[in-house]
Amino acid sequence: MVALTERVQRFTLETVPIAPDTTAIRCLDWDRERFDIEFALSNGTTYNSFLIRGEKVALVDTSHEKFRQLYLDTLRGLIDPATIDYLVISHTEPDHSGLVGDLLKLAPQAVVVGAKVAIQFLEDLVHQPFERKLVKNGDRLDLGNGHVLEFVSAPNLHWPDTIFTYDHKTQVLFTCDAFGMHYCDDSTFDEDLEPIEHDFRYYYDCLMGPNARSVLSALKRMGDLPGVGTIATGHGPLLQYHLDELVGRYRTWSQEQAKAVTTVALFYVSDYGDAERLAHAIAQGVMKTGVAVEQMDLRTAEPHEIRELVGIAAGIVIAMPPQSGDFASTAKAALGTILAATHGKQSFGLFESGGGDDDSVYLLRNKLQDVGLTEAFPPILIKERPTEATYQLCDEAGTDLGQWLTRDRTIKQMKSLDGDLDKALGRLSGGLYIITAKKGKASSAMLASWVAQASIEPLGITIAVAKDRAIESFMHVGDRFVLNILEENNYQPLMRHFLKRFAPGADRFVGIKTYDATNGSPILADALAYLECRVSSRMECSDHWIVYSTIDAGRVSNQDGLTAIHHRKVGNHY
Repeated sequence: MVALTERVQRFTLETVPIAPDTTAIRCLDWDRERFDIEFALSNGTTYNSFLIRGEKVALVDTSHEKFRQLYLDTLRGLIDPATIDYLVISHTEPDHSGLVGDLLKLAPQAVVVGAKVAIQFLEDLVHQPFERKLVKNGDRLDLGNGHVLEFVSAPNLHWPDTIFTYDHKTQVLFTCDAFGMHYCDDSTFDEDLEPIEHDFRYYYDCLMGPNARSVLSALKRMGDLPGVGTIATGHGPLLQYHLDELVGRYRTWSQEQAKAVTTVALFYVSDYGDAERLAHAIAQGVMKTGVAVEQMDLRTAEPHEIRELVGIAAGIVIAMPPQSGDFASTAKAALGTILAATHGKQSFGLFESGGGDDDSVYLLRNKLQDVGLTEAFPPILIKERPTEATYQLCDEAGTDLGQWLTRDRTIKQMKSLDGDLDKALGRLSGGLYIITAKKGKASSAMLASWVAQASIEPLGITIAVAKDRAIESFMHVGDRFVLNILEENNYQPLMRHFLKRFAPGADRFVGIKTYDATNGSPILADALAYLECRVSSRMECSDHWIVYSTIDAGRVSNQDGLTAIHHRKVGNHY
């Protein structure tokens, strides 16, 4: 194994043999805290690339451009780039294809292998001529010495151009984003399951869950392969020791999503502005409410696929496609197909990025309302580069849509418990608290009563946070927040304020006096006391997360004050 380190930026690179004639080139980004802004990371990430040497040589994916010098120097140490025959592009997202242009300058003879859509995207990315080989599901490429590569179509995992690559000699399946995780450590493989379980699930929820049906389709195609011994992922450790278990989890989670009674169809155009990442943020918000999401790229979708998805959807979200350029006519036809398939019982939301024609948003809005659809959130117009606050706005808009679609289910659940049991459960009382948190320009707050001290060494507390609360995205492992403890005779104004229903993206702290904690989160000036907290772990329950956090600091403003107590009459809703 070779390790090259640039300590100031905490980038390292290692090369590891993972199978006969097969080397992993792992770029380790130890300190990365966010991925595309909306995706909080607690354990950094890796970008994995792979070299296969038969009689001919294939490189599967490159890396992020931040590793340019480290990666290219290491590659030259492994092989003369002029001997690389094929460059396999699993998909064209920049964290995997960021060095394709550099590689082709070193290896202009290399044939770029990818799906038709991937080759189209690359033409816009590298701005130079290159040899290409378009592949579809089941196509093969013989490298010699037994290394026969078979390609598996896996669109929407999580880009429309994704393919898997299977080496029949080594039984290694190269899957890029699928089955990966943002997790950085020295282990090449998944020897220890426990430390990676949270990141594996979080990654699935954020990137794969909105495409559950596509996951199931890819799993079915994988089943046609003679046997998979290793899954070589694009991020995190490679799967070998717990491969069956983790693939099984993908199947179970995707089947649960696909069986959901309520589904939102989310249409966008990949590689246009920041539409895809904004779409993911909205999808995450929707899924918090237990509603399934199916994303579809209008650039590659067929009319019958659009009609089928609209037909099963209770809600529709559309990222406005470009109104000019090569794709404009296709986009117009796609919107027409969506409109023709809608019906009055559906809800909708619209968003636009890239500073296009605003009239297109409002024109479509009027048409959808004329058909009888209900608007779940006002149009989201993004004119500048998205920030944390932008993605939080999208997350909250998605949650509003999901809550609207599940309102009848919520009412039914409130009435479901036996009367005596309901009243008995309601006799469990708790204090009144307000959780406040901030990340960059995004902030959030929530009234809470399900709070308890959980440990003495270290000092720790647990908080039950409903999955559909906006603040949930601020309370992942490593995040920091403030628990504001309300005072017995001085809690009503704060409680009334934070019980209000805020519009997506609204500032929760307008009119409220605050000052900053050392961790950056707001402290409420009228609180009895506060605790500065750091999330250590989370346990998933049916409709809540139990968040365990350690205490970094705290203070009481009134030594004689008592904590406000919350008494309920019933126990099956707040």
